[in-house]
Amino acid sequence: MGIKVLFPALIFSLPTPLLAAVESLPGQELSLWWGLPFVGMLLSLALMPLFAIHIWEAHYGKIALAWSLMTLFALVNFFGIDVAYGEASKTFFHHYLPFIIIIGALYTIAGGIKIDIHSPGTPLVNTTLLAFGTFLAGWIGTTGASMLLIRPLLFINAHRKTRVHQVVFFIFLIANVGGALTPLGDPPLFLGFLNGVDFFWPLKNLVFDILLIVIPLLLIFYGIDTYFSWKEGHGEGHQRVRVSIKGQFNGLLFLGVIGLVLMSGVGQSSLLIPIGITSLELFDGLRDMGLILLTILSFALTPQEIHKENHFSWEPLKEVAKLFFGIFMTVIPVISILEAGQDGALAPLISLVEVNGVPKNVMYFWLTGGLSSFLDNAPTYLIFFHMAGGDANTLMTTLVRTLEAISLGSVFLGAMTYIGNAPNFMVKTIAESRKVPMPSFFGYMAWSLIILLPLFLLLSMWRF
Repeated sequence: MGIKVLFPALIFSLPTPLLAAVESLPGQELSLWWGLPFVGMLLSLALMPLFAIHIWEAHYGKIALAWSLMTLFALVNFFGIDVAYGEASKTFFHHYLPFIIIIGALYTIAGGIKIDIHSPGTPLVNTTLLAFGTFLAGWIGTTGASMLLIRPLLFINAHRKTRVHQVVFFIFLIANVGGALTPLGDPPLFLGFLNGVDFFWPLKNLVFDILLIVIPLLLIFYGIDTYFSWKEGHGEGHQRVRVSIKGQFNGLLFLGVIGLVLMSGVGQSSLLIPIGITSLELFDGLRDMGLILLTILSFALTPQEIHKENHFSWEPLKEVAKLFFGIFMTVIPVISILEAGQDGALAPLISLVEVNGVPKNVMYFWLTGGLSSFLDNAPTYLIFFHMAGGDANTLMTTLVRTLEAISLGSVFLGAMTYIGNAPNFMVKTIAESRKVPMPSFFGYMAWSLIILLPLFLLLSMWRF
């Protein structure tokens, strides 16, 4: 990703002796105006691809940087260089950089695997592929699983005339819902893991919720796909399915990713790695260095023909790195306001999700999900995580249903729009390149409102 991406790391890691004792940002003193850059960043992300696509494509990195600098300069102006530098350093090294490193590792390793399915895309084969991809997304990430399986799905259905529903359900299941299985599945849960949520917490507490959504979606898809298959005169068919895989060694690297993340979650050490004015726990530093090594190994050892066949490019990763830098920097004062609780400027919002100190879990689910549908689910999760107290131990025990609501809202409802989760647009773009006439932004929303919204309503009534 070059100097442009590494530059912030160099800045935040500069040794600064004068910052030995850095005060934290006083959230109770911040007004709602401090959230303006964050709102501007998210509105830019949501609206400019719709109304100013050419400007956005050419300058999205500069736009993200501009919103970031607006936040950082304001912090320097009002609270001094010590506070601004300290908050930016902690956010960069404890949240942004680990997030980008694991996304980069999963993306690169998935790009080194080529799956060929030697069978026509019958309804049963397609449904099985979606079910497998949904499970896989929880372990190699929604981005990794989407990039791994969307091309095989399109290839085996090249003979079909109606394919839009296949891609739409692919986005529902593999690019979103399956990500709730583990912290590796979707960025929000990984941020929760970085903030102290146990690695296996989603696997223990969210499986029932996942099945409540996945099973109906697979049944609905099978019915729709069967209808169009028979309408086109294909029928179900009984061809033998053969699968060939190239770049299998990358599967071992995926196991390495899982092992490193588990190590950082269960490992404990009093040793700290100093970086500028902040520090990393030993096992967190080892995890990040190990993930970088696995990324390098995957890219170096994967034959070029596999990357060519997969149309592998660094552009999606560069885009994520630039945009999320803007998001993580601009959300700094918003999180501080939320941490101030009833003493902060967002006390009215907190009152919507709490009554006399008791959380209203259904509101946590819909507010988290509503924002995740149109904005970005990773910072949305982080905001409501802090709104619920921000203490992982409490959220995993006495407030376990609240954490469940926040997790499901941020992961599941990212499927409601193209911009709810990063893989959604990536899958849409790949499908369109294969001549699939994907619906417009609001056309896709019609699919999600008709199919997903009733399921989410039933889920919220049953669980919260």
